[in-house]
Amino acid sequence: MGFNPGSTLGATDLRIAVVAINTNLAAVAGSAAAMLLWYFMFGKPDITMACNGMLAGLVAITAPCAFVSPTSSVVIGVVAGVIVCLGVLFNERKLKIDDPCGAISVHGYCGFFGAVAVGIFADGTYGAGWNGVGAASYLGKAGQGVTGLIHGDVSQFWTQLGGATLMVVYAFGLTFGVFSVVNKVRSMRVSKEVELTGLDVPEFGMLAYPEDAVEMLATGSQAHQGRA
Repeated sequence: MGFNPGSTLGATDLRIAVVAINTNLAAVAGSAAAMLLWYFMFGKPDITMACNGMLAGLVAITAPCAFVSPTSSVVIGVVAGVIVCLGVLFNERKLKIDDPCGAISVHGYCGFFGAVAVGIFADGTYGAGWNGVGAASYLGKAGQGVTGLIHGDVSQFWTQLGGATLMVVYAFGLTFGVFSVVNKVRSMRVSKEVELTGLDVPEFGMLAYPEDAVEMLATGSQAHQGRA
């Protein structure tokens, strides 16, 4: 809510209200879609997937939030909720990627979809004159804003698809290159023992959760009593 409406940099731009509503609608739709899909697939709802669905909706609506209708925002949220669920399963079962939080699905797959969604659902009511598009006349109409595929502009769709694909290639390629070099210098993977124990103490020198400390104190007390 800070990121999307706040990106207008001024509440005097009344589009901020549309942005806020669209953001909320996509989040709710994404959460509901993910929870229902998980229920139908596995026989019970999963609150963690519902939360990921909410995040997926928020990620997917970030790019198009100012350019689409509330109805389109719900559709975008529903699609994102489905994408995040299928993406988590695909990463885990097919690609064998260790991504317990589903971050690749939420931010990667749904982020890509959100960028492309601008080129699909933008309805032309906002963004006239942006980047020189529609300053005088766009699609034969004066004052026409950013317009997507289903509202008559295929070029915006191809532009969004090309831009999103370029970002995937750039981000993955650069990250893979940097991490490969770093990994050659020093392995980035911890030992199997540390993986099983947890990274908190070995990597950071402290416990992350208060219940861990309580459990350790209880274990230590029992061991002391046993020695006594």
